[in-house]
Amino acid sequence: MLICPCHCLLRVTLAATALLCPKRSAGLVSSRPAPRPRSQAPGSLKCFLGALKMEMTEMTGMSLKRGCLAMEDDDSAAPAEETKKQKVSECCLTKRPDGLQNDCLPNRENVPGPPEPVSAKRGKMTSDDQLEEEEEEEEDGLSEEGEEEEEAESFADMMKHGLTELDVGITKFVSSHQGFSGILKERYSDFVVHEIGKDGQISHLDDLSVPVDEEDPSEDVFTVLTAEEKQQLEELQLFKNKETSVAIEVIEDTKEKRTIIHQAIKSLFPGLETKTEDREGRKYIVAYHAAGKKALANPRKHSWPKSRGSYCHFVLYKENKDTMDAINVLSKYLRVKPNIFSYMGTKDKRAITVQEIAVLKITAQRLAHLNKCLMNFKLGNFSYQKNPLKLGELQGNHFTVVLRNITGTDDQVQQAMNSLKEIGFINYYGMQRFGTTAVPTYQVGRAILQNSWTEVMDLILKPRSGAEKGYLVKCREEWAKTKDPAAALRKLPVKRCVEGQLLRGLSKYGMKNIVSAFGIIPRNNRLMYIHSYQSYVWNNMVSKRIEDYGLKPVPGDLVLKGATATYIEEEDVDNYSIHDVVMPLPGFDVIYPKHKISEAYREMLTADNLDIDNMRHKIRDYSLSGAYRKIIIRPQNVSWEVVAYDDPKIPLFNTDVDNLEGKPPPVFASEGKYRALKMDFSLPPSTYATMAIREVLKMDTSIKNQTQMNTTWLR
Repeated sequence: MLICPCHCLLRVTLAATALLCPKRSAGLVSSRPAPRPRSQAPGSLKCFLGALKMEMTEMTGMSLKRGCLAMEDDDSAAPAEETKKQKVSECCLTKRPDGLQNDCLPNRENVPGPPEPVSAKRGKMTSDDQLEEEEEEEEDGLSEEGEEEEEAESFADMMKHGLTELDVGITKFVSSHQGFSGILKERYSDFVVHEIGKDGQISHLDDLSVPVDEEDPSEDVFTVLTAEEKQQLEELQLFKNKETSVAIEVIEDTKEKRTIIHQAIKSLFPGLETKTEDREGRKYIVAYHAAGKKALANPRKHSWPKSRGSYCHFVLYKENKDTMDAINVLSKYLRVKPNIFSYMGTKDKRAITVQEIAVLKITAQRLAHLNKCLMNFKLGNFSYQKNPLKLGELQGNHFTVVLRNITGTDDQVQQAMNSLKEIGFINYYGMQRFGTTAVPTYQVGRAILQNSWTEVMDLILKPRSGAEKGYLVKCREEWAKTKDPAAALRKLPVKRCVEGQLLRGLSKYGMKNIVSAFGIIPRNNRLMYIHSYQSYVWNNMVSKRIEDYGLKPVPGDLVLKGATATYIEEEDVDNYSIHDVVMPLPGFDVIYPKHKISEAYREMLTADNLDIDNMRHKIRDYSLSGAYRKIIIRPQNVSWEVVAYDDPKIPLFNTDVDNLEGKPPPVFASEGKYRALKMDFSLPPSTYATMAIREVLKMDTSIKNQTQMNTTWLR
């Protein structure tokens, strides 16, 4: 979070909390509040780490909020109770951690997790089975357990151990204007991301209607079953009881009523089949498993009209959920596996984001019904297509960002935005790529590449300074004291985190097989570490390239012709601009510039005990092929305006949901107590919006730096 030294309205702990934690942001007003007692500070950490999670290579952006600058790159927005703009709900009063409303659940208090096939005949369970079952039952959110006992160390004190931009090679700017400060408020509506599809169109949620389809069952399927019947059917569907069938008596026996019950069971509980039986003169609909346990992962083929495309595409509007969390919520409510959903890019948590999703053989009717029961989600723009979506098919993302309470003059703003539009910004990997504690993710990546597996284990599990949840601190302390993975694992109420997965692997494979233990961590999470190291090297090398050669192409630079990198020769220099120049992420399948930056790459990797000429690893997953990345990005569709306002809580532009609800756009006075800069721009995939805003404001975007600035201002 970036925080200006003069106009910060947020306390140290409350700044992080309000920007990053939905439950603790109420009460933020324009006046300066009294500082939070130090003993309360650690409570803000629950949401802090989640908000700053690193994005993977396939992500199309990242996230960061600042006290006097709060930002995000593809995906983030902070919930605030008193200022929260959107509560996308039509039927519910209370909100659950997974985004569902308590009174909208189809049957019981907790929506089931994505169903894993389990044996219908449950014999004696192994410890691994029990652990897996425990993990399935965990909530997606963070546990409160242990947080009350956290030490009363202030947020600022904890963040002094974090990284600054200098630590990860972010040192240069391309523009010459004087920087200024601004606040991207904790409001969702101050940071909005719209996906740009493969056809170049910006995704908008502007149509909630359901395509007319004679094959769809009537709306009665959603109400014909009682809560008790739904619970019984769900337990049958998920093999959670010993019964092989569930019989539902047809009270009003008509063919129409029986048809609706048949349709309700088949559509709401994938994997179950039905039949009608006469029992002692009464009609019953009997539900049973016909296709076995694989039916959950493979929707029934025979129930889908041949004339209809197999995939329902829709636009998903979401607040404060990353893409995978959102899909997990949808899959739980629909009672299907998450892997039947597809998308073009992941969007981070802390923003309002709008993107296209595709799902296999789920009707638009069922999806639209979720709009009545989900908070902070809205689904619309339904269509049936033959094909799913694929990662990377998107052209980029369009950002709408508001910087509130700016201190820059109109001339400064004009210079900054003209520079962003005409020159652009350095395409650094943002701070989220490198973690938030005293152990940066690139250090773990470096150890993996060095094949130093004991160090990998130690870096992930050892105690460290910085902002962490209480139970993680206790887990690390137990590990340092006993080196017993099972004992350390028992300290974790949330075992899906990387630490929990590694400890589970060590319990299973033993301390002498760290490679296999580490392999239990999902592949994308493992690769995150080595991608972080590549990003660390790239940032440092780009800073050196700009320091040595400035903002012009020089002989020996690299440019892309198609997907192939070639050198700029002396006679061709005038045919290129700095926007054409790329630099490599280290790997075995890239070439390096033909000037002194090539030697700088070699020196940096040699200092890290790596051979730049041999980036293949003994384990194939960790072999780095490398890639090329443009060093300067010039945003497209750049526009901006400075507006005056008096109330810091009012929205400064409409979201898609506002427009659907017919809300008039905000009207601004010619003068006001505050000034805000509203920015619109489009970026290609894997580009960090935070780095664009950094260029405008000329401020360090690291949480460490901004927290220290906020603390200084408070004193």
